[in-house]
Amino acid sequence: MLDKKVSRLINEQVTKEFYSAYLYLDFANYYYDQGLDGFAHWYDIQAQEERDHAMLMRTYLLNNGDKVKFEEVPKPDKEYKTPLDPLEAGLAHEQEVTALINRIYRAAKDVDDFRTMQCFDWFVKEQGEEEKNADDLIKKYKLFGSDPKGLYALNQELLARVYAAPTLVL
Repeated sequence: MLDKKVSRLINEQVTKEFYSAYLYLDFANYYYDQGLDGFAHWYDIQAQEERDHAMLMRTYLLNNGDKVKFEEVPKPDKEYKTPLDPLEAGLAHEQEVTALINRIYRAAKDVDDFRTMQCFDWFVKEQGEEEKNADDLIKKYKLFGSDPKGLYALNQELLARVYAAPTLVL
């Protein structure tokens, strides 16, 4: 049985991961409206990854005899004026998620919950990758986004992204 605080934090994170998926679908909708299908595709895949993260955490809770409590997923409420806006919001969001994952890890560490720490090692590493990807995308947009040919090439690069399911073993 998991520690009550650890369980509560993971349950909360399940909802936050589903919110991340909603947020990234909202970004994708914006980019589809702008005619940037590569950017939209990139965020469609991001949304799929976030949904997978929620499902992995759900499975972890269930595998440890805990109940999963779904909460209401808030709707994204951001307005985007430029194609850079969702990219910057995405990086800020990933930084928030990193802090939440670290909070879960710290709570598990405080009660010597090595199994949860081992499971969340994967999420800690994943967050490092998520922040780097978001930051790299901002840098590329700032380099190439103001040039129509550069923006087209970047959009094509993002359109080529292929979804890869997570390989975390619970």
